Amino acid sequence: MEGTHAKAARRRPPRSHKPWTAAIAGLVALTALGGCAAGRTRKLPVTPASQNAESESELQRLFNPPFALAVPEDAVVRIVTPGATCTGTLIEDDLILTAHHCMVERGAHGEYTKRVLDPERVKVELGGDYLAWGEVAPRAIIAPPCGTEGGAGDVAVLVLKRKLVGLSTMTARLDTPPKVGEVVDPMGFGKCALSGDGIKRRHREGGAIRALTGETIHLEASICPGDSGGPIIARGSREVLGVVSMAAMDADDKTKNRAVMARIDSYRLVFAHARLVADGLAPNELPPLECNGASPPK
Repeated sequence: MEGTHAKAARRRPPRSHKPWTAAIAGLVALTALGGCAAGRTRKLPVTPASQNAESESELQRLFNPPFALAVPEDAVVRIVTPGATCTGTLIEDDLILTAHHCMVERGAHGEYTKRVLDPERVKVELGGDYLAWGEVAPRAIIAPPCGTEGGAGDVAVLVLKRKLVGLSTMTARLDTPPKVGEVVDPMGFGKCALSGDGIKRRHREGGAIRALTGETIHLEASICPGDSGGPIIARGSREVLGVVSMAAMDADDKTKNRAVMARIDSYRLVFAHARLVADGLAPNELPPLECNGASPPK
């Protein structure tokens, strides 16, 4: 009898490794679609091969596609350049809104120049927690010839190398201008000197718009270095009215000070050019962008 059992055991088919195969395939897919940003990785759960089909399905949800990890607020992204870190907003699945001054070369003493960065030197990190779960790069930067030091014209749109299909977007409100008294709030990845926490996406405290020019929004808000380019969102909505441009800042991220935001409705042609470039047109095939000219606050 003992010999019979031994022969039967030898005839048993090997134990299935399908759950591990699914996990490995998912990891490959995640890497191919952007991977993790250097220095900002996230540990994902590993399910033993002995668990049931439901566990295998959960593994596939986490690993493939990668945007199963995303939340709606992940439309707000962190932008890293050789000279600074800023914030941006995914407004279409291949377009990111940010500030023009974030996208220019710095001079020998850190001053802003009018030279737009090579897109290859810019990276966009996905995920709002301390560790990014993905990364994407732009292939073009569309901006007017002004706004390189903040204020009027401080608007830029990055055209991505690939579409982020399935990731939530926010709406660029281009047809309805902001109004004095309208309540807005910034979001960003900034960090003030006395911030007791690491770098992550934060909802900042804003307030009512106090004044407007033809190209800027004025209000009091809590802003930290690194929030530049972040969205100014109409409270209770996902509509972006402008981007963080300039602000009086101290070391405390709870302090509200005077801030100037660049209006986006004044530069609709920037968005139209970005869409054409994303659809295949070369930037040099488009007419040059112009500045609209500033006006006194109302």
